[in-house]
Amino acid sequence: MLETLRSIIQEVNEAKDLNASLEIIVRRVQKAMDTRVCSVYLLDHNLGRYVLMASKGLDASSVGKASLSPEEGLVGLVAQRAEPVNLEHASSHPRYFYIPETREEEFESFLGVPVIHHREVLGVLVVQQAEVRAFDAEEEAFLITLSAQLAGIIANEEARGAVTGFSPTGLKTTDASFEGVPGAPGVVIAEAITVFPPADLSVIPKRKVDDIDREIAFFNECLNAVRIDISELKMKIKSQLRPEERELFDAYLHMLSDNALGAEVIARIKEGSWAQGALAKVARDHVRNLEHMDDDYLRERATDIKDLCSRVLFYLQDKEQKNRKYPKRCILVSEELSAAMLAEVPKENLVGIVSSKGSGHSHVAILARAMSIPAAMGIQDLPFSELDGKEIIVDGYNGRVYSNPSDELRERFLEIVREEEQLSEGLESIKDLPCETLDGHRVELWVNTGLITDVLRSKERGAEGIGLFRTEVPFLLRDRFPTEREQTEIYRQQLEAFHPKTVTMRTLDIGGDKPLPYFPIKEENPFLGWRGIRVSMDHPEIFIGQVRAMIKASAGLDNLQIMLPMISNMQEVDDSVRLIKRAYQEIVEEGMTVVKPSIGVMIEIPALMYQVEALSRRVDFISVGSNDLSQYLLAIDRNNPRVSGIYSTMHPSVLRVLKQIADDVHRVNMRLSICGEMAGNPGAAVLLMAMGYDVLSMNATSLLKVKSVVRNVTFQQARELLDKVLAQDDTDSVKALVDIELYNAGVDRLLRTSSNS
Repeated sequence: MLETLRSIIQEVNEAKDLNASLEIIVRRVQKAMDTRVCSVYLLDHNLGRYVLMASKGLDASSVGKASLSPEEGLVGLVAQRAEPVNLEHASSHPRYFYIPETREEEFESFLGVPVIHHREVLGVLVVQQAEVRAFDAEEEAFLITLSAQLAGIIANEEARGAVTGFSPTGLKTTDASFEGVPGAPGVVIAEAITVFPPADLSVIPKRKVDDIDREIAFFNECLNAVRIDISELKMKIKSQLRPEERELFDAYLHMLSDNALGAEVIARIKEGSWAQGALAKVARDHVRNLEHMDDDYLRERATDIKDLCSRVLFYLQDKEQKNRKYPKRCILVSEELSAAMLAEVPKENLVGIVSSKGSGHSHVAILARAMSIPAAMGIQDLPFSELDGKEIIVDGYNGRVYSNPSDELRERFLEIVREEEQLSEGLESIKDLPCETLDGHRVELWVNTGLITDVLRSKERGAEGIGLFRTEVPFLLRDRFPTEREQTEIYRQQLEAFHPKTVTMRTLDIGGDKPLPYFPIKEENPFLGWRGIRVSMDHPEIFIGQVRAMIKASAGLDNLQIMLPMISNMQEVDDSVRLIKRAYQEIVEEGMTVVKPSIGVMIEIPALMYQVEALSRRVDFISVGSNDLSQYLLAIDRNNPRVSGIYSTMHPSVLRVLKQIADDVHRVNMRLSICGEMAGNPGAAVLLMAMGYDVLSMNATSLLKVKSVVRNVTFQQARELLDKVLAQDDTDSVKALVDIELYNAGVDRLLRTSSNS
């Protein structure tokens, strides 16, 4: 059975569209299970019904027409229960519903299993038999296993259809939405431009061309360039090869001839495809066919095809990139965006970012926040290759993308954009006012930064310090480790720009979701692996060089604090402090006059919350990293779209832990701050203030919103709200109480920013 499963999945993966996929499924399953009938019903959201989309055994004329609501028939029962239904006598079941056009009255036994993707029942896979027959446990398990594997393929094909504006049954559809995680706040409506890594045949989007003759000439120019490369390579190593080995280069040249691959690509260009798309399609078809050959020699030729076509693709992309023009307002869409891709787009043209991979804390998301560009990351099932040139909506608050938007949806989001502009203008008046409650309780608002542009925007919005400077950002944006001198210049910019206010620099925090391109860290479980201070202690040369650069940069400014990330035990603190003291002493001995910086620790690992007293004997301040602390407490990867929906810093247990940390830190008379997305959530900020957090550090875009809320409540109101919240059992109750409080304070217009906390 396992081999049959693999074979079916492989064949379905190669199908050209959804209908072809479904036809393969019903044909192969009917044969594998030796049944009279195999059918697939898919949910059409427009109709709210499960439509018969393919069948081997039922009347062919009923395909695409016969349908059942979730309350009708055995198919509806499978969908409602989201579990298999296995019946010997289907017609005697109270939910049996006969659809005349299918002519299924002769089939008595029934086995249906749900096709489920991300908790949604996409459809039902059914097998039927004429005679009374109990499908055995092995047959049921086979069908369940197959449907689980097919779910993702079907979801992806349906997503492609939704982007083009059609439901599975061919009805016109709008407002297709795709879920991910927030990358940078804001909403934008603009044209999508798909970008992709160089010479990767698997991600080339579909795109039409108007000037076919010009595109053919362009392709031939690039094809000829590769021919010249291959010929020169052959001559270069001719003396090192035997005659039969030299023949391989002749075979390559033949493949690139006008009568082979070249002719096939040109034929597709004549049908209206751009050269890159035509080349990618031809390459994929040949590779797929060769990889299925029984002959080892022929299978190896698939690699040759990929290599040759990738070489041609490189030339096509290189020449096109030099002449590429971007729309006045464009949203970059990619499977995985890089900082280099962002840099290629003129700053004034780039208004949004969408990435199928990546997290809300990847360096691209950090850049998006620094540039105030709405971003959605980790978008599930996004057919990014189909979006090129289409208008889409990016909701950066909730990490959603909408394609093929209706006029109603477009107007709703345009209204949000207008509200944001009005809100931003209204908050400007409080930027120079203190962040204090109506009854005079003061809390400081600091910022999280990673680039000098963050600092400039933060100062404009009244930030009182930097609670977290992500020193890994300059590392992420290079192709090698920056030198001590280069780091000193970067850190000096930050310290000078904010002087005399305090700047808290976190030592290098790589690993997890932040590997360096030139220092890759590949692990089974990166968030519990080699990251943060663990990397620094294993590479003291990197750590000392960074600390030296920080201290040198602070000369004459004296506004530096150093913070240690991902601490899990006191040995790491002791080792880090010893190295910082050593770096300071070296700089003093070199003749520089510098002040020894304060040293602090981030509480991100739950174990550390029980060692506050031990920390107080070793460091000067404590800062809570709410993002990671919440993630580890809840055992939820907040950057994984499959589970990010149940991640919340407003979980009652998270709030109780944060309250305990605040109590313990103040008991030992230490200064306490908190940084992370939670601090920038207006509702959560009120709770943190009530717990006793002295400093809230957040993204610059949240500063004025949080200040507005704090200035519209009393500290007593905040304490009373906290008491009510800590008595709750579930996240929804907590959010409801906070929302009511904001509504009563007259600042409910800020609720959008806290909807995803």
